[in-house]
This record gives sequence, C-alpha cells and structure tokens, in this order.
Amino acid sequence: MKIESLAIPDVKLITPQKFGDDRGFFSEVWKEKALLDAGINVHFVQDNHAFSAAKGTVRGLHFQLEPAAQDKLVRITRGAVLDVAVDIRRSSPTFGRHVSAVLSAANWAQLWVPKGFAHGYCTLEPDTEMIYKVTNYYSPHHDRGIQFDDAALGIAWPVTRAEAQLSDKDKLQPALAAAPQVFD
Repeated sequence: MKIESLAIPDVKLITPQKFGDDRGFFSEVWKEKALLDAGINVHFVQDNHAFSAAKGTVRGLHFQLEPAAQDKLVRITRGAVLDVAVDIRRSSPTFGRHVSAVLSAANWAQLWVPKGFAHGYCTLEPDTEMIYKVTNYYSPHHDRGIQFDDAALGIAWPVTRAEAQLSDKDKLQPALAAAPQVFD
C-alpha cells in the first residue's frame, strides 16, 4: 500500500496494490497497520456507498462539526471523480486552501480526508460509485457545508454552477468566509 502526503500533508493519497490475472484481481483496500504506520490511528464505524448517475454531479463541500466530526477514507469502485478536501481549521496555516485528486476505478487510488476538512467531489463519468469509511455517525445537527464553487477557494472544478448536478441543500451552502461555524 502506497501512502503519499499531498500539498496539505494531513490529506493523503493512498493507493493499494492490486494483484490481477485472467480471473480478475485481489486487493487489500484498507489495512489498519498500514494506516498506523503512516500516523493515522482511527476507528471506522460505518461504510457509506454513494451512486451518481450523471457526469457532472457535485456533492459537497460537506463536513460535520465536533463532537460528530468525521475522518473519511474515500474510494471509487466504478467511474471517476475529482475529489477535493478544503482545510477549514481556522488556526491552520493552510486554512482555506484545498487539495484535489482524481480517484477512479481504474487508478484504484483513495483519499484520506481528516477531521477539519470540508470534502466534496464531482463525477467525471456517468454511473459513478463511491464507497467511503467514516469515523463517526451522521449527525444532522452537526452537518454543515460550504459552496463548492466559492471563488475564494480557487478550486478548478470540471463544471460550472450552471452545469453541475447539485442537491437543493448544496445550492444554498454559504461561502467559506460567511460560514457561521467551521473548525477552530
């Protein structure tokens, strides 16, 4: 398992090995010891599975506040996404900056998104499926978000707001500067 820090070192790109032959493949997609060796000591409580039918579907940028904050380990089992993590820790030297990676069924890469980051993605192919592990349960009371296309974030999304397939909730998210609550 290859684990690389991105431009914001708390976010990691994780690429499991994939062993294939004419029958198919085998891969250890999550291994506690490998994460521990990389300094990631977490306990996952749930796996989530999301399906997006249309190319250009944007989900995010989402996060949960403490005490329900979530670390996420994100992977794609079908299709491809541009996956984005935005540092929303006000005391961080990288506050308001983001990192992104293309995750796909073909490249088998995963993204580690720790607490204190808003997370979102845009599908690059139709019929895309994402599976992600989280370290805390969903809490509607702690659920928050920021605008995916906030110009201050400078994210190069592959779609405009007019082209993006957005939920009603995501259409109304505030810009980061106007978000009433983020991480201190």
